[in-house]
Amino acid sequence: MSRRGWAGATAAALGAATLPASSQAQPASAPRLPLAVSTYSYWHLRGEKFPIEKVIEEAAAIGFDGVEILHRQMPDESPAYLAKLKRMAFERGLSLPMLSIHQDFVFPDAAERAKHIAHTVRCVEMAARMAIPAVRLNSGRWKTVPSFDDLMKVKGNEPPIQGYVEQDAINWCVESIGKCLATCEREGVMLCLENHWGLTTKVENVLAIHKAVNSPWLGVNVDTGNYPGDPYDGLAKLASVATIVQAKTYYGGGVWYSLDLDYPRIAKILRGAGFKGWVSLEMEGNEPAPTAVRKSYDVLRKAFA
Repeated sequence: MSRRGWAGATAAALGAATLPASSQAQPASAPRLPLAVSTYSYWHLRGEKFPIEKVIEEAAAIGFDGVEILHRQMPDESPAYLAKLKRMAFERGLSLPMLSIHQDFVFPDAAERAKHIAHTVRCVEMAARMAIPAVRLNSGRWKTVPSFDDLMKVKGNEPPIQGYVEQDAINWCVESIGKCLATCEREGVMLCLENHWGLTTKVENVLAIHKAVNSPWLGVNVDTGNYPGDPYDGLAKLASVATIVQAKTYYGGGVWYSLDLDYPRIAKILRGAGFKGWVSLEMEGNEPAPTAVRKSYDVLRKAFA
């Protein structure tokens, strides 16, 4: 037996009672939170799409635990392509924690909402095929500010369509999400409602929808950068219901805006609320992703270690 093995066996034989009190009741350290990188970090919905395959390779080389896939970045939805991404991630020891999709339930016309419900259901089934356990969900928006760039300038403060109020949109979202839940339960895939620009710019609306749906298959995706006011106040309000967190960085200046986010402070807020889930990087700066993503990884790994 090696010296180390002999020492370990001896300690076990003597029992914990012979050990100093200081070594008997050490508090468990907080678990290291797993880090993913969103493929969105490499492509901001403009210009030529950055291949998801290359993001998977980069993520593994940097040290991420997983890759969040942006649906709009996928060149196709064929079973062969989905299987390829799943295989590539597995071969590199990576998880695929979330498929981030776009849909819009803020339509007075039920037929329009039905199209987005069908899209969401299809994406849940696609996620299941890839062994992805969560789908990012948007509420949608009124579209009274047609340009997304203009919406960013007013921090998501968009007035309702004439003749309607916010509660109408909340009701449409609750009803639409409800129609997706049977598929979620069957496929084992959660929906995670994001505090995204639009109806859910307001934290109160996120919480109202989440509470009204009242299902274990609807979680909350907390985005650290999508707040019109104090981000830490907004984070504190959502932390207790957070299922997954998207962490923004803005190296090279933000594509739409920049925030100087204090990630040790954010980590403290989340841990204080008992959060133990995934943190997924969304690098939304103008610096080239190969350098900015590595810098972001270092910041997040240190904060959430």
